[in-house]
Amino acid sequence: MKKSDIAMIILIASVSVLIAYFVAQGIFGGSANTNQTVKTIDPIDSKIVQPDPAIFNSNAINPAVEVQISGTSQSGTQ
Repeated sequence: MKKSDIAMIILIASVSVLIAYFVAQGIFGGSANTNQTVKTIDPIDSKIVQPDPAIFNSNAINPAVEVQISGTSQSGTQ
């Protein structure tokens, strides 16, 4: 290789690195040194609060209880 070829490869490589650097900064951005605020919640305690009766109806049907429906006799043939 000639000296001019090696110089051209070094020039193209350095320009490519600079372009890649600026494209990466544009896409990912730099590091931001800003303060962020985070919402916090109240700590969990051992007190049990009764549920609101408007939401939890004590007379509602419990879908976890198996219900037997009887009183009619149907056979497979008519």
